[in-house]
Amino acid sequence: MDVTGRSALISGGASGLGLATARALVDRGASVVLLDLPTSRGTEAAAELGPRAAFVAGDVTSESDVRAALAAVSADAPLGLVVSCAGVATPGRVLGRDGVLPLDAFDRVIRVNLLGTINLARLGAEALSLVDEDDDGERGLIVQTASVAAFDGQIGQAAYSASKGGVAAMTLPLSREFARIGVRVVTIAPGIMETPMMAGLRDEARHSLEAQVPFPARLGRPAEYAALVLHLAENAYLNGETIRLDGGIRMGPR
Repeated sequence: MDVTGRSALISGGASGLGLATARALVDRGASVVLLDLPTSRGTEAAAELGPRAAFVAGDVTSESDVRAALAAVSADAPLGLVVSCAGVATPGRVLGRDGVLPLDAFDRVIRVNLLGTINLARLGAEALSLVDEDDDGERGLIVQTASVAAFDGQIGQAAYSASKGGVAAMTLPLSREFARIGVRVVTIAPGIMETPMMAGLRDEARHSLEAQVPFPARLGRPAEYAALVLHLAENAYLNGETIRLDGGIRMGPR
């Protein structure tokens, strides 16, 4: 799929992986709609990206908010990509020193990371089904974001790992279902990325994490995630797969 002249809806698009993806797509000639919380830097991010970017404030778990974001897609640039980058990584031991993990805390992570992803996928697929096919019969691509925690979950990541494991697990059945409408589904499982989630790390902790990455021994860059999204769009034979983007790391228990 040629992204030039197409539109992308990106949840979590005001920062981190989502913003980097939006920037790469705009540079390639696409238009973008950023869906992010009202408290985000969405307005500023859209302004920085230029006239082919729009911001819609909303919650990825809300059907009406996602529909509003899809309605903001430019009529001059048909929808081509739906990229799910909204997520939370709230840690918490199931049985900690202060007692058991509150069920509400587990539920929030599942709601944002898993329910939010399927909400975007189902409504995005509906919108993509109305787009004209290209010469190969393709209408668009849905990119989901899991995590290496889906496979190498650490202590304190039960909720996060469960949510991201669910995202990875539904990739193949969604790709099989959406094949009939010419829509591919691919999931990226990033390792330790240099995003706002990691901004509060002390230098000592950061260096420790970097040392765990075989090569290159550093945190991943949002631009590297964005480059993979572009490749997924252009390589029509990638479908139904979860791709680790992690420098070869395999997380230990802590």
